[in-house]
Amino acid sequence: MNISTIGLDLAKNVFQVHGADVSGTPVLRMKLRRDHVLKFFAKQPPCLVAMEACGGAHYWGREIGKLGHQVRLIPPAYVKPFVKRQKNDASDAEAICEAVQRPTMRFVNVKSEERQASIAAFRVRDLLVRQRTQAINALRGHVTEYGIVVPQGPTHIPRLLEWIESAENGLPDAARLALGILIETLRRLEDQIKHLGTEIVRRAREDAEARRLATVPGVGAITATALIALAPEASTFKKGRDFAAWVGLTPLQHSTGGKQKLGATSKMGDRTLRRLLIIGASSVVKQALRKGCQDQSWLGRMLARKPPMLVIFALANKMARTIWALMARGGIYQAPTAAV
Repeated sequence: MNISTIGLDLAKNVFQVHGADVSGTPVLRMKLRRDHVLKFFAKQPPCLVAMEACGGAHYWGREIGKLGHQVRLIPPAYVKPFVKRQKNDASDAEAICEAVQRPTMRFVNVKSEERQASIAAFRVRDLLVRQRTQAINALRGHVTEYGIVVPQGPTHIPRLLEWIESAENGLPDAARLALGILIETLRRLEDQIKHLGTEIVRRAREDAEARRLATVPGVGAITATALIALAPEASTFKKGRDFAAWVGLTPLQHSTGGKQKLGATSKMGDRTLRRLLIIGASSVVKQALRKGCQDQSWLGRMLARKPPMLVIFALANKMARTIWALMARGGIYQAPTAAV
């Protein structure tokens, strides 16, 4: 069999293989147990191996790549149009094999173990932050039943904890016990978030590229490290606009007949990076509204004629383009000078 392309449908235990020759004609269909996958590819001559970019794909991409094969990871959404009628493992593997042969197909770079470790740090931190928010909301909700209303925001949390832990608040013993457990959980989450944040900042200080990205206004150590860990290589995109579109900071298009119709922000791409860029842009806009900025600057002109929320998203888009330029061409951020 002269196999040039293999579509591999990943699974927990049973993997499906679909092989095709140079002309695209199917020449192999078979199932593989998990412990036989690497043995199978070790016997195959070097060929193109395609998989969906799903759980475990980067691990298998690294291991199969070590055997001399060329590995391509495809976003699952781009594979779905190639599935014919019934969906099963064999159809999925065939669809992957067909999709990878398309000349305009887009791929996901295989991540290294170190990069995946950085991603894990961000994902775990995000999970802990969400759990902290849940604990705070639960505390606020429970004390409302006893006539105590605490405003939203982290600055008011010490006042809330002080009231709950007071011996004179009149809480029943059962409520005091339950809320005490929530407080312990909240403090433990705070320590864990702080510990992970310190580790992320340390990594940012040791990485030269992260230090360069942190020169962009609104980009801190956490955002800079997240960009290095989560964003594809800058060479993947032709220009900054493509990177901003990948992050999900460009409008949705509903254009036809030569008429352009732009909708709301697409919110496609990586949710974590988009959120971090919007948070950074929000801090820059709030500081400009509080302390003022040059009227002739881009931000000053935008704030003069547009609502703040629109300016925040526009600035996040602008930050994404600037970040791509720094990643692709090197250098540090230089603030534009006003024309005289």
